[in-house]
Amino acid sequence: MISMSPASLRNSEPAEGSSAQPLAHAFVRSQSVVSRQIAGETLIVPVRGKVGDLASIYSFNRTGTLIWKLLAAPRDVAELAAAVEQEYDVSPGQAQKDVEQFLNDMFSAGLVEIPGPAVVPGIAPVGRAGPEAAGAK
Repeated sequence: MISMSPASLRNSEPAEGSSAQPLAHAFVRSQSVVSRQIAGETLIVPVRGKVGDLASIYSFNRTGTLIWKLLAAPRDVAELAAAVEQEYDVSPGQAQKDVEQFLNDMFSAGLVEIPGPAVVPGIAPVGRAGPEAAGAK
């Protein structure tokens, strides 16, 4: 089982603007947190207004730490579940279920986000074409 320590999960309210998220997306670590690994566990501190929110410290067990490390780059549920299955000798179904729950918990807490497309100044986002995208009237 993957866990965020209940003793450390002091703030159980969903992060502002977040809710349970469909898991058909890739996820990546939020840019609004800092993390440190201590004694095989990962501690996550949300940063709000350039200050660490010490009332909302999260602690991950070893499995959560594995997933957190992988989320340095965008990953989907299947990739994360495969890593958990390989590392911890669990069934594919159990790994999938545990990873989905953990991602939902992290998303609700604002610890992970869905990466957006890169924005390059002067270039229209993918899917926009024609004169409107270029600003012509």
